[in-house]
Amino acid sequence: MDQLKGRILETDALADYQKNQLFELMSMYFDGMVRDNFDKDLEDKSLVIILEDSHGKIQGFSTIMLLDEIVEGIPIKAVFSGDTIIHKNYWGERELMRTFGQFILSLIQRYPQTKLYWFLISMGYKTYRFLPVFFKEFYPRYNKPTPEFEKRVLDALGHKKYPLEYDSQTGVIHFTKSKEYLKPGVADITDERLKNPHIRFFLHQNPLYIKGDELACLTELSKGNLKSTAYRVITLQKKEGTK
Repeated sequence: MDQLKGRILETDALADYQKNQLFELMSMYFDGMVRDNFDKDLEDKSLVIILEDSHGKIQGFSTIMLLDEIVEGIPIKAVFSGDTIIHKNYWGERELMRTFGQFILSLIQRYPQTKLYWFLISMGYKTYRFLPVFFKEFYPRYNKPTPEFEKRVLDALGHKKYPLEYDSQTGVIHFTKSKEYLKPGVADITDERLKNPHIRFFLHQNPLYIKGDELACLTELSKGNLKSTAYRVITLQKKEGTK
């Protein structure tokens, strides 16, 4: 099996056949997919990370948009990640985080005086696990309360993006209208996985994830908040790119 290659495109630069591949990929792992809803959500995003195999077929992707907000008089910029999926044949590969990590570093360099955050919504534990693996501080988490300022940032972004669905008390985004949800077997939480405190916490915070609920999460995007694991992944991508 060949390795995936990631790159970032503007969503309006996607060809129709690429959009079809994105929708087909989502439909493999999510029930309740509606093409019109998918297209509208894609149009709402400004960027998309696509992961292609050696034949140029998209085997994974993650949509991105940038949000601007002012919290307690402090301007912030947040990277919001939307639909994210990788074909099961490539589960375990880190190409998505390599590409996203390079994007993060470019933003840090571009906005050195701005507080940057990653506003991540997690329907499954696999998405939530990105946070403890690659970041030192993130919220919510099992072993530390969310600081007051970060809670206000999280609430501001949650209400901005999901004014009717975001619950500031639980931190969960609950959709009353029909929405896609993970198919059985994609991200099931087993007794073995519950031994991991991060996964156990995710289930406690988002018990209806299997119905499509999303847990709103936040982490600061700064060089000091990236773990050495993240730097190793990003550096590996740069070395591969020079071959």
